[in-house]
Amino acid sequence: MGSQVRHIEIDPEYDGQRVDNYISRELRGVPKSLVYRLLRRGEVRVNGSRTKPTYRLRAGDRLRLPPVREGRGSQQEASTRVLERLRSRILHEDDDIIVVDKPSGMAVHGGSGIGYGVIEALRQLRTDCRFLDLVHRLDRDTSGCLVVAKRRAALKRLHAALREGGLDKRYTALLAGGMSAATIPVEARLERQSGPGGESMVRVSAAGRPARSVFHRRRRYTGWTLVDVDLETGRMHQIRVHAAHLGTPLAGDGRYGEHERNREARRLGLRRMFLHAARLSLPAADGTRLTVEAPLPTELTGFLDRLSEHYQDKES
Repeated sequence: MGSQVRHIEIDPEYDGQRVDNYISRELRGVPKSLVYRLLRRGEVRVNGSRTKPTYRLRAGDRLRLPPVREGRGSQQEASTRVLERLRSRILHEDDDIIVVDKPSGMAVHGGSGIGYGVIEALRQLRTDCRFLDLVHRLDRDTSGCLVVAKRRAALKRLHAALREGGLDKRYTALLAGGMSAATIPVEARLERQSGPGGESMVRVSAAGRPARSVFHRRRRYTGWTLVDVDLETGRMHQIRVHAAHLGTPLAGDGRYGEHERNREARRLGLRRMFLHAARLSLPAADGTRLTVEAPLPTELTGFLDRLSEHYQDKES
């Protein structure tokens, strides 16, 4: 990070964005805890005055950013190979959004020891875009449809759609176990907490936030079930925790899954968590709806083929 104080005039594209989120975007790779500390100490100023993290910037505001030394290895650019791979996985692009088929194993953003993620790589690819920001997130090991806004107005519109249930998200997953019915809705509140080593964990808890997932059986194998999941809320690790709550955790889930079943899946060649954001339907700026689909990755279709060879298929 630069060693000089920076003075930034806020562009109209960022009108209405929270100052803490804007700073995180400018100081890429810097932990949010440091951003809050800079604000608390008054080292960040807006129009010459102290400000709170919740302050929403206005076009023309003058933002003062102090010099911040980045952590070792946190400033990193994606290689040409990674950029070309990501370019080839763009499913849809218009004036407002980019929808990319995120690869499994790639984080959505950098930080906490991760040099870059999808959003940083897209900013390298789209240097002509003054604004690029994540509309939602996917776990690092999850593949599939990820939406990035190219305009502040589009981000606000889609965030409102997320809050109001106007974004329809369907996932494909493999459960370790069988489902007792063709369709099972799960309504179980989820609470976030710190796990071993400070990592984020989620558990079902009456004190948690409302969460609803609907599991649809697609194909049965002996001891495994391929499902589609409609996500009606967007809590952290929601599908993973709800699947485990049913007693049928996701295949390959190292955090909420079953060790022996994961070992069984690895013997058949599964090298990742079997969770894929397969389809996304969202409101477009003109009032119509846009539906984007991401095909199941070859490593997952290949695993299903091997599963069929070793475990007898059952009719759905």
